[in-house]
Amino acid sequence: MADGRSAWARRMRDLMALHLSDLGGEGAVSAAEKSLIRRAATLTVELERMEERFATDGEADADALDLYSRTSGNLRRLLEAIGLTGRARDVTPALSTCIERRLT
Repeated sequence: MADGRSAWARRMRDLMALHLSDLGGEGAVSAAEKSLIRRAATLTVELERMEERFATDGEADADALDLYSRTSGNLRRLLEAIGLTGRARDVTPALSTCIERRLT
């Protein structure tokens, strides 16, 4: 059994903590959601490893890209299932910025 000190295990724990935080903390999620978060973190770490390999090799073969694409799709579905989806960022300028622009 691994002791959890590897870079892989640390990254997975970090991702799980980030996802749990996004959902309101460990006390705010069910056991099923925690299970999905663990799987999402696992897939994310593996996708990151694949990306690193692609960058190191300077290319990716068709089989690797297919696996990457399918894994990415599975990750998206897991994240959607637990409510972790992208959110639009408000880029509306502040009123003071609008007034300042009009005056210059």
